[in-house]
Amino acid sequence: MPSSSDDADRSGWLMYHSVGVYPGHQQAMTQALAQFAALWCAADDARWDAALAARAQLLADWAELIGAQAQDVFGAQNVTEAFARFLNGLDDATLRGKTVLVAADCFPSLHFLLRGEAERRGFTVRTVPVRDGEAYVRDDDFLAAWTGDVALALVTWVSSLTSKRVNLRAMSEHARRRGSLVALDVTQGIGILPFDLRETPFDFVGGSTLKWLCGAPGTGLGYVAPRLLASGMEPSVRGWFSQNDPFNWDLERFAYAPDARRFDTGTPSVLPFIASQPGMRWVRAQPAGQLRAHNLALSHALIALLDEKRYTLLSPREDAARGGSIMARVPEHLDAAQVARTLAESRLFVDARGRTLRFSPGVCTTAAGLERLVTCLPR
Repeated sequence: MPSSSDDADRSGWLMYHSVGVYPGHQQAMTQALAQFAALWCAADDARWDAALAARAQLLADWAELIGAQAQDVFGAQNVTEAFARFLNGLDDATLRGKTVLVAADCFPSLHFLLRGEAERRGFTVRTVPVRDGEAYVRDDDFLAAWTGDVALALVTWVSSLTSKRVNLRAMSEHARRRGSLVALDVTQGIGILPFDLRETPFDFVGGSTLKWLCGAPGTGLGYVAPRLLASGMEPSVRGWFSQNDPFNWDLERFAYAPDARRFDTGTPSVLPFIASQPGMRWVRAQPAGQLRAHNLALSHALIALLDEKRYTLLSPREDAARGGSIMARVPEHLDAAQVARTLAESRLFVDARGRTLRFSPGVCTTAAGLERLVTCLPR
């Protein structure tokens, strides 16, 4: 792995689908955590005000990034938990006896959640399959399965196994025509692709600060549409921070916060949000389109390299249909996990899922890194 210093060679870092890095990353995160440690250990009573303000700042930054208002977003431990809180806030009549639609190439954790909730809450999960001989679910197949009995559709913006990118406008408009609720997982796209809820509205958006936002684990992020909040969603999992005033401890006067804070529960996690703030700040400070332009140039070179090495490309070739990653299936005679381990010895960092290798070039990845890949990646 890269050395612990900030001057480590990350020219071969191709893991932005998992962990994002940027220039000065370690120094910025170390400084943020040191400032928190000094604050938390100070001999005064200001620590909670400052800690909660720092958490709120990250949430506000994420809201602005996706085109939302700060009062409509909330924090969780991960995307699965954020989506679970949204589901928990929907009354039983919304889902019972109806269908929740999901694609087969949705992130598995969300599948596991939906299947467990289906048994408990009496709805059916309809999974749109990948066609035989293909790598990802087609948009047309997903829309065709989105029939009148679908109460909620869960859309994955960018697949974690193929980097297939859905047409958000088509999904958003179909939801309006059907009168369905629609949830969106933006985890693999946000930070490298532009997204704005004001252009493509969704009822729920879930994400995290990992991957292209170069943050830390433990920061799940959720958005709920204001009209749903105004309808009086009442999640059953609640705590003192679900209230407008967390310091109301009168057991007979509990009332949900009027905004997305109602999806908070007990004492909130703070450290992951503080550790993620430097990455969020750095990504948002970059000129519009610059990170994507760099990513595309390297992605084109990767596709050409994989073609030359005779790997099977699993990602779409068209830029508009693809996220920031390039996924490929290794030839039969190779073991993908062993290939990843061998590449790491040359400071080329990829990962394997079954026979699939995942390559995600970001700001620290360079043409020199890809030149090493030309030499080190077996045919």
